[in-house]
Amino acid sequence: MKNRNFLKLFVLAAFIMPVFLANAQSKLDKQVLMTIGDQDITVKEFSDVYYKNNLKSDVIEKKSVDEYLDLFTTFRMKVMEAERMKLDTSAKFKRELAGYRKQLAKPFMSSDDITDELVQEAYQRKQKDLRASHILIRCDKNALPSDTVKAYNKAMDIRKKALAKGADFAALADQYSDDPSAKGMKATADSPARPGNHGDLGYFTVFDMVYPFETGAYNTKEGEISMPVRSDFGYHIIKVQSMTEAMGMIQAAHIFLQLPFDASEEDEAAMKQKAENIYKELMAQDGKNWSEKVKQYTDDKGTIARDGALSPFTVSRIVPEFIEACKSLEVGQIAQPVRTNYGFHIIKLINKSGVGTFEQEKQGLAERIEKDMRSKKSEEMVLKQVKKDYKFKQNDKHLEAFITTVDSSILRKAYEPSDKADMKATLFSLEGNPTTVSDLVDYIKKNMTKQSFSSPSAYAYELYESFRDATLLEYADAHLEDKYPEFKALVQEYKDGIMLFDLMDKEVWNKAVKDTLGLEEFHQRNANKYMWEDRAYATIITVTKPESLPKVKALLDSGIELDSLKVTVQRDSIPAVFVRQGHYQKGDNNFVDQTEWKAGVRNEIPSTVDQSTTIVCIREVRQPEPKTLKEARGLVTSDYQVELEQKWVQSLKERYPVKINEKVLDKVRQKYQ
Repeated sequence: MKNRNFLKLFVLAAFIMPVFLANAQSKLDKQVLMTIGDQDITVKEFSDVYYKNNLKSDVIEKKSVDEYLDLFTTFRMKVMEAERMKLDTSAKFKRELAGYRKQLAKPFMSSDDITDELVQEAYQRKQKDLRASHILIRCDKNALPSDTVKAYNKAMDIRKKALAKGADFAALADQYSDDPSAKGMKATADSPARPGNHGDLGYFTVFDMVYPFETGAYNTKEGEISMPVRSDFGYHIIKVQSMTEAMGMIQAAHIFLQLPFDASEEDEAAMKQKAENIYKELMAQDGKNWSEKVKQYTDDKGTIARDGALSPFTVSRIVPEFIEACKSLEVGQIAQPVRTNYGFHIIKLINKSGVGTFEQEKQGLAERIEKDMRSKKSEEMVLKQVKKDYKFKQNDKHLEAFITTVDSSILRKAYEPSDKADMKATLFSLEGNPTTVSDLVDYIKKNMTKQSFSSPSAYAYELYESFRDATLLEYADAHLEDKYPEFKALVQEYKDGIMLFDLMDKEVWNKAVKDTLGLEEFHQRNANKYMWEDRAYATIITVTKPESLPKVKALLDSGIELDSLKVTVQRDSIPAVFVRQGHYQKGDNNFVDQTEWKAGVRNEIPSTVDQSTTIVCIREVRQPEPKTLKEARGLVTSDYQVELEQKWVQSLKERYPVKINEKVLDKVRQKYQ
């Protein structure tokens, strides 16, 4: 009997304990954790933010409750100060918040079922990189049926030609395609000639093309030609040249030798030989001298500081010849020189991300789908749900009566409502709130455009559907905060964030920039933090034609003032001589690094890959010294901003005194131990 009673109590406890804990937790959430100024902060307010930013997030360094409490307290004081200054009342603030709210609302205004299907489809397509060519037959999306049939038949005729034995798809694109990029561009006063791509669109993957084209391409096998695919631009005949494993995000570096579009065959051959010589020098040391050769030879000056590394890119962002080379490489390998329309590239593959697991990719894919035309499928499901949630009722009798009053003036963008139109008649209602003919008429006047291929009644009904859908979505959007508490919290986060940005700009960032006297005083107090290393002041002379070298050396031997060398070279018309000078630290310039740092030293460095010679003249060697404010302004300004913020936060603590309930804080610590 005792055993049975014990078992009964144990089973009851199993059900009661979670309820008890939930009630205890709910009670703790309502308790006041701290008071900042005159505002009470509950445990729930703190816990929600702490959980999101430390336990739920992927941050590397998790904060303890006490550490995060300090950050949270400073944050809340700044928000209170921004509200005191009424920063949330300006027109600029309201516009910015409205823009962010619009973006935040998108996930709450989509159908999960349809989105899941589209995400799965996008993930499968993301596995492959496609290279394809196309022939475009233009056809307006609102074209008359007769014109649509004409364009389709033309596309089918061209497809038959493309399928014929020995047919050249590129030649057919040159002859028939309405895509101007196929034929290229002639030279103008503003731009040089651009060669055509012969219909070759290069590499792409999911989201890089309009959805109908993407679907047509991915549904076509490698080497085959599609049936005509309809998009808003017209009909596309697509030939898939290759379908390869996706590289994902690519990181690559290059040594770039620029060649003009109109370069002669002789110039191109010389540049090709130079590129091959550089490649041989790289291979002689297994690429270990890559950084040195980048500094020495590349024409892409913007990448020198990064050892030639380009910003990460996907396959659609760069010419296909470059991508072909990347696809042939393993990470760390260097490709033989590649010719593109821009010149020669020696490419080193640094990394490729590939495609992550579905769990890793799905969030990003869902966000892309929201911005893509395929989101229309999701919108249709959302509209269906909105109608159900908000008790949508349409009055078909009133709608039909109004449509019959619309005349042909609507096609000329000159519509005015007929006297027969009942402006007060209800077209539909949401939760009993009526939308009338008058509302629709206002919408028509603002949104109608001239029409060539429609009837008055058809166009009026098309505008009604747009008006109805827009009204439904607007109504649902206005009730998001009531329906989704998490959305309300998100909007509040962004509101606080915008206010804090404006406040920090006013009190710290912009203040540091404008306070020139304060900045100078801060620099003087901390001058030893901003130091130059040893520097050489040098003149660097590059001579690219051998016949000019003796003339330049003769000028230097004559004791010419180096500051006037550039002017003298130009005056004496000595060709292919380039002069630059400046202060250099170790690592800033490969030629200066190869020269002894001693005033008066002159070093002649012949190129090992072409006929150029570089002469370095060391004019002065400077010991470590403080940078001037002008030279170190960026770093000084950043550090001054830190000091200003620290002083400002201290003043906020005096304005908004903080009182912490230690007993409640102990319970919060235990909760997250």
